[in-house]
Amino acid sequence: MAFGRGAKMDGRRPSSPSSSMCTTTTVVVFVALCMVGAWMMTSSTVFPVEPTSNKKSEPIEVSTSNKKTEVKDQRAEVGFGETDEAAKSGSVSSEKFEDTDNNDNVPDESHSNRDAPEEEKFPENAMEKPVEMAEEKEPPKEKEDSKDSFDDANGKSEGQSAKEGGESGDEEEKSEERKDKETTTDNDVEKSDAEKKEDQEGKSEDDATEQPQIEEKVEESGEKEPAAKANEVFPDGAQSELLKESNTENGSFPTQAAESKNEKEAQAASKSSGDEITYSWKLCNSSAVTDYIPCLDNEKAIKKLHSTKHYEHRERHCPAEPPTCLVPLPEGYKRPIEWPKSRDKVWYSNVPHTKLAEYKGHQNWVKVSGDHLLFPGGGTQFKNGALHYIDTIQQALPDIAWGKRSRVILDVGCGVASFGGYMFDRDVLTMSFAPKDEHEAQVQFALERGIPAISAVMGTKRLPYPSRVFDVIHCARCRVPWHIEGGKLLLELNRLLRPGGYFVWSATPVYQKLPEDVEIWNAMSSLAKSMCWKMVKKTKDTLNQVGMAIYQKPMDNNCYEKRSEDSPPLCKETDDADAAWNVPLQACIPKLPIGPSVRGSKWPEMWPQRLEKTPFWIDGSHVGVYGKPANEDFEADHAHWKRVVSKSYVNGMGIDWSKVRNVMDMRAVYGGFAAALRDQKVWVMNIVPVDSPDTLPIVYERGLFGMYHDWCESFSTYPRTYDLLHADHLFSKLKKRCKLLGVFAEVDRILRPEGKLIVRDDAETISELESMAKSLQWEVRMTYARGKEGLLCVQKTTWRPKEIEASM
Repeated sequence: MAFGRGAKMDGRRPSSPSSSMCTTTTVVVFVALCMVGAWMMTSSTVFPVEPTSNKKSEPIEVSTSNKKTEVKDQRAEVGFGETDEAAKSGSVSSEKFEDTDNNDNVPDESHSNRDAPEEEKFPENAMEKPVEMAEEKEPPKEKEDSKDSFDDANGKSEGQSAKEGGESGDEEEKSEERKDKETTTDNDVEKSDAEKKEDQEGKSEDDATEQPQIEEKVEESGEKEPAAKANEVFPDGAQSELLKESNTENGSFPTQAAESKNEKEAQAASKSSGDEITYSWKLCNSSAVTDYIPCLDNEKAIKKLHSTKHYEHRERHCPAEPPTCLVPLPEGYKRPIEWPKSRDKVWYSNVPHTKLAEYKGHQNWVKVSGDHLLFPGGGTQFKNGALHYIDTIQQALPDIAWGKRSRVILDVGCGVASFGGYMFDRDVLTMSFAPKDEHEAQVQFALERGIPAISAVMGTKRLPYPSRVFDVIHCARCRVPWHIEGGKLLLELNRLLRPGGYFVWSATPVYQKLPEDVEIWNAMSSLAKSMCWKMVKKTKDTLNQVGMAIYQKPMDNNCYEKRSEDSPPLCKETDDADAAWNVPLQACIPKLPIGPSVRGSKWPEMWPQRLEKTPFWIDGSHVGVYGKPANEDFEADHAHWKRVVSKSYVNGMGIDWSKVRNVMDMRAVYGGFAAALRDQKVWVMNIVPVDSPDTLPIVYERGLFGMYHDWCESFSTYPRTYDLLHADHLFSKLKKRCKLLGVFAEVDRILRPEGKLIVRDDAETISELESMAKSLQWEVRMTYARGKEGLLCVQKTTWRPKEIEASM
């Protein structure tokens, strides 16, 4: 029998329709909950929600080895893409976490989203989406309070998800899961210990051995943090490092912002220190070729001169910008012959000029002999040798006392400087000068021989020396019209001559009776008398058949005050006789110093005592260059350089001083460096820069010599004329006024191949100069730094570039 619908089956009343619907609904809900629970239990992946509170997360300390990376306590606030609403929606603090997969700077596939593929390349973009979701679904409040300390398994779970469920369906499932888990409570996201263990065991062994692992943080008790809170919302280790902008430890994952910032700072530091800067050197394009002197061969400036009557075209006319080109070497250039042999002969290939030999050969200036240029030691006034001529002066005037009373002299119109060259035999230091004129390369010959000289002319400006410093001034047929224009040129010598010093004039007007000579003699005698110069001797050199007149400058102002005529006039009180850099000549007489403690009021100590003796006019009432009382400053400087030269320069740098002759101290101060080299067979040109304290008179008082110069301009010497240049804290000061590249090009110009440059300066400047030297292919002999100070010794080579600069 068939029962119809609604029939009674078990003696109970049939259920009502509403009861059946409730039952069905209950079953459906139960099944759905089971499915959701199973779904949620099979995944531990959570997508990070950006912390929005002010509470800082804990820092990570990362130590990387070949097998694993340990992560400890990272505080990394992530704020990329955060909005105001997200900031108000709640906060998620960071926790201690365990990351068992190192992603090597590449976000894991578990972070990918097919709708936004950019997230795979830019981790910061991956952080923007969770923040947007956080705006829609605010996490429960208890979530913030429950996250003080936990192991974060994000890295582990995400690393495993790609290994264990590499199919696209799993990835979609995880993507959806991330959204749902935004609104779950702690109880919804907790994972059992057994499940966590299974996940850990399922980790690929390849990952464990091929990539550094991030270990769990172990507390002081030795127990690991519970894994129950492993699925909290926080980026994995690699991603958090890429997003973090701080200078704390970044492990294996530095931020791009930090990398870029550091690189820009490194590049800026490199530019400031001279490192990594490339220099493009070219040969100078000048008609002077191998003999180029920028301030004397400035053809454009010379062509613009309105007059050359006073030898303006032989004076300095420096380019607006110092050249940065290199002067070529003469073909076949060789290492110069060593002193004292060089006084008698030099290599012709080094100074390949024969015009002077043809023009002055009969006067024994210079002769050509095979590969050499020979210098018999003669001159226009001493054909039979300079030494006999020098001794004739001594015999005529014993008070001149070469090498004792008279130590520093000036030779005007020196020619090839044989007079000064042989004065070394009498322990006398001679500053020789002559113009760069038709007497081809005469000063270059002098320097090649190892004799001090500069290119200069008596024209319209004062010579670059202080007043009252030369013991003797000498002129042998120097072709200077002393008597014209009120005696302006002779008055310049008067400015330079020490009170009580001598002027030795050897010229045809002294001993010949031709009308022109007689006229000049009369004019010269009248001028000397009006200047209060006394002619103390007029004599003849019978061997050389020449005569000479010797004048002496007064020691005080008595004669000036008794003159019947004030001609030449005394200089104004406002005139500074020591001012000598680009100062026009004046036809006046400076008053002599008055008072026992004024420089020039008495003669210096005899040589060599004057070298180490503190000048009488320096006392404790004045402050020295280094800040001490002037007399103590001087003594300390002398002791300092004596110690440095003996211990470092002579014995500690490997310099063969037998091959060093021409030396320049580019910033001399008191001349201590030169004084310390007295026992070496060298001479030192002491330069006092025009922007430094004017200590040059002290240098002369010690029986040394030098001149003023501005190192932002070219020096008045030929190329390849110095064996060693010394610069003590010069270049760092120059950087404030001019570019060092032009200064270093000038250093290269005047330094001989195989010559040395020694620099003492701050470490930054030393580094910059070393870079320039290397770009010129110089040899770095020594570089040393201590604190902020450094020392550099480099040696020039014969390298020259091939390219020639474009015509100006």
